[in-house]
Amino acid sequence: LSPLQNGTSFHVFDQGRFAKEVLPKYFKHNNMASFVRQLNMYGFRKVVNIEQGGLVKPERDDTEFQHLCFLQGHEHLLEHIKRKVSVVKSEETKMRQEDLSRLLYEVQILRSQQENMECQVQDMK
Repeated sequence: LSPLQNGTSFHVFDQGRFAKEVLPKYFKHNNMASFVRQLNMYGFRKVVNIEQGGLVKPERDDTEFQHLCFLQGHEHLLEHIKRKVSVVKSEETKMRQEDLSRLLYEVQILRSQQENMECQVQDMK
């Protein structure tokens, strides 16, 4: 693990070693994929190498991550790094269900009207 010189991101240079030696010290697992998922939940993003267009796997075993509020020397910004949560209230869910039911009903009516119009057009021919 290493901060970049400009302090706007960090690298994990050896993922296998990082997962085996560092992760168990701070997490209940040693799974790199779980660590990356956690980073994503907190708004960190993997930095994609522009030269490779993000499509080619890098030759080295390193991954770079950044977050707008993760800046070297700006510890006061760390409080803004929070886990993203999607809270769906039961009332909102109820409204969505009612909206969905109404939309489905309207689609059925429109289909029926369309069939009637098609029949009328056939009769006119």
